[in-house]
Amino acid sequence: MHILGVPFLLFWLIWGHSCALGGKVNKHKPWIETSYHGVITENMDTVLLDPPLVALDKDAPVPYAGEICAFKIYGQDAPFEAVVLNRTSGEGVLRASSPVDCESQKEYTFIIQAYDCGAGPSGADWKKSHKAVVHIQVDDVNEFCPVFREPLYKASVTEGKIYDSILQVEAWDQDCSPQYSQICNYEIVTAGTPFAIDRNGNIRNTERLSYDKQQSYKIMVTAFDCGQKRAKEDVAVHIDVKPVCKPGWQGWNKRVEYEPGTGSRQLFPKMHLETCGGPLSGVKAMVELQTNHIGKGCDRETYSEKSLQKLCGAASGSTDLLPAPSPSTNWTASLLTDSGRDSDLIYRFDGHQAANVPDHVVPQNLTDQFTIATWMKHGPSPGLRAEKETLLCNSDKTEMNRHHYSLYVHNCRLVFLLRRDFTQVDTFRPAEFHWKLEQICDKEWHYYVINVEFPAVTLFVDGVTYEPYLVTDDWPIHTSKIDTQLTVGACWQADLMISLGGEVATPRFTQYFHGSLSGLTIRPGRIETQKVISCLQACKEGLDINSLESLAKDIKFHFNPAQSVLVVEGEDVDSINTAMTKVSYINSRQFPTPGLRRLHITTTVQCFGEDTCLSIPDIKAVVMVLPPSEPRITITGSNRLVRPAGDLRGPLGVAPFKELHITSTVMKGDSFGGSRRPGVMEVMHNLDYCDVLVIGEELNPERESLEIHHSALLGKHLDATNSTSGISIYGVDSMAHYEQALRQVHYRNWRPATLSERRFRLTCSELNGRYTSNEFNLEVSVLHHSAPVEHVNHMAAQPQYMRPVHHPLMIHTLNSHMSGPAPPAATVVIVVCIAALVVIVVIGVYRIHATHQDGFREDEDGGKDPEEEWDNSALTITVNPMENVKGAQALDEEVKE
Repeated sequence: MHILGVPFLLFWLIWGHSCALGGKVNKHKPWIETSYHGVITENMDTVLLDPPLVALDKDAPVPYAGEICAFKIYGQDAPFEAVVLNRTSGEGVLRASSPVDCESQKEYTFIIQAYDCGAGPSGADWKKSHKAVVHIQVDDVNEFCPVFREPLYKASVTEGKIYDSILQVEAWDQDCSPQYSQICNYEIVTAGTPFAIDRNGNIRNTERLSYDKQQSYKIMVTAFDCGQKRAKEDVAVHIDVKPVCKPGWQGWNKRVEYEPGTGSRQLFPKMHLETCGGPLSGVKAMVELQTNHIGKGCDRETYSEKSLQKLCGAASGSTDLLPAPSPSTNWTASLLTDSGRDSDLIYRFDGHQAANVPDHVVPQNLTDQFTIATWMKHGPSPGLRAEKETLLCNSDKTEMNRHHYSLYVHNCRLVFLLRRDFTQVDTFRPAEFHWKLEQICDKEWHYYVINVEFPAVTLFVDGVTYEPYLVTDDWPIHTSKIDTQLTVGACWQADLMISLGGEVATPRFTQYFHGSLSGLTIRPGRIETQKVISCLQACKEGLDINSLESLAKDIKFHFNPAQSVLVVEGEDVDSINTAMTKVSYINSRQFPTPGLRRLHITTTVQCFGEDTCLSIPDIKAVVMVLPPSEPRITITGSNRLVRPAGDLRGPLGVAPFKELHITSTVMKGDSFGGSRRPGVMEVMHNLDYCDVLVIGEELNPERESLEIHHSALLGKHLDATNSTSGISIYGVDSMAHYEQALRQVHYRNWRPATLSERRFRLTCSELNGRYTSNEFNLEVSVLHHSAPVEHVNHMAAQPQYMRPVHHPLMIHTLNSHMSGPAPPAATVVIVVCIAALVVIVVIGVYRIHATHQDGFREDEDGGKDPEEEWDNSALTITVNPMENVKGAQALDEEVKE
């Protein structure tokens, strides 16, 4: 008892001492682990913690101070709570305070602390432990079924082939864990199908399919997740069987119609390339628009060369060496022309035709700067050693055979020769400039411009610059008094050679040209600009690409300068297909040339590691340009103009077309109520010339003229020329400007005594005569006045249909103040007297008229014009009653003016 009693006594002493301190027993904080890891299954509330949640306190077993009263959680929206299971042992448990969903949040992290019960029952002086971190992981429950990403899958296969993968189906699962969210297996539900599916969803055929046996299959496919939960709904897969694939373009039309004025028209809106499933590394397609049969190589404006130069802003002063044949330009009359090209003026040279340009036409002031331009179509020359073919040649007219300058073709090379005179330079200088180009002999139309800035010479072909590949030098030509001859289509050879018979050879043409030329011009004193050259040769039709911004980045495309050839390249077939659907045809002419344009598409396909792996057949199609709605150009106005002779003698004469109007209409079909109703619509377009021709005898320059003042053409693209046969106003300009100019045309006659009328005919044209107006005929009648008289009896009205009298009659009236009725005898006498008087008057009128005509004849022979005596008199004119009533009224109004 002694041994046991000592410890027991010591315990009671210590306990008694502690009680004596009065409330100072809670000296220690609770203690917990520094971190906990827990797992909770979604939709459950109990958390399994590792290690278990236990709090210890060194104050134990002291009541309150050594007991654990609470666990507190600190965290952002942590859906958990900690509960004390045993205050003495400090055991606790972690529970979910609300449902936990793995698909919403897979993990939680928060802070937990333990609290003791304080120093007494009131819980005062409680202490808390350090903070511990709790990590909770939410375990998934396989609650969702797999779902397919597409409601229906489609694919097509070619008969007779075994595919590793025809198409791939794909399902997904909404569960959060890899075990339940991953798709582990696919299965074909439909029995007896020649298809199989792997765990990745790739469907393949297990046997070769036949198009004749079955053209399509419909199979049902299901999916399983890794928890073996099956898809709630199966998916349908449609597989079409196609015949044996033939590589090539599909979905295109052989004929595309183009309506004028509709802008850009897609040529292949549904076109796609079938490559039969082969892996490709690149596709190259070339689209060619063939328009060689249209005019000069494509649809261009067919205005005259001078009009086109003015439209393009070219400098004035050029000389047209191949103009249309006319009385003033007759040197081209013997040349062969090709007139079936929509009013294009084309000359054909077959090796036997040439023309001498008259001396007064030849430019005489060629300096160090000048330009030669022409359209040329030329093919290879026959024979092994081709002769020179001269387009243009300036050589000695007689005695010698020196070529001063010339342009010729030799062995498909274009050569320009320029020999200077000793008066200009006396040193060895460049004289021959050679160009070797494919265009020279490709039998196609090209526009050639030679700009001379001596000693430099530059060639433009279709707007592209080419420098000569060879330049040879020569001495200048010695000066002589021999005249030169400029020729087109050959060269003039005038050397004096003794023939075999001993006679002197006559001058002749040599080095004939074989081909076609058009628009051959020389502009002395300056060179043409690149901008003007491009404008003069520009096509009005060509290929185009719509919506460039929508093309894939790997697509490359290239046009030739005329936009008749388009090359499209790409690595991806889909990108190529998209690009080809945007290829379009465009024609910007208001009245394009109707007819066919051929399309040719060639395609090259490259495969990996090979040059070419597929042969794509060429495509041949046509664009049919429909005939445009032809304009009907109508000239309206007064057809008869009556003017006193004095107006014709005035400084300006008379303006015959002062009331002129020019309109143009087209017939249009309007869709209304499902039926086509034609309608008339007025259109605005340009004219290129209007001709006023004199009908009857030509103008006599000694007494009359038809002219237009230069000021009437200012501010317009118009020029005018006149002659004794009429006046011509030309240039591409609006109908309104032509109206204004024609209203300023004046006819003047300073000796109109013998003139009774002048008749004119006006016609206008669009596109160099392709569309012409009606023939508007106008008659200018001259009103000749009589000598002055003192009295005019208006009761003496002339009967209808009597010819006009230039001298009014003087008839004295009877006394109207007689009183009473006249006796019958007197009445008879009066009637007889009046009848006799009328006869005398008629005879007198006839004599006066004859005398008046004699006076006119004397005036024409140089006598004094009697009209000068009454010009300023206040004479009253008697209207000709022979004319109709309207004519008489109009005549009276003209006289009163």
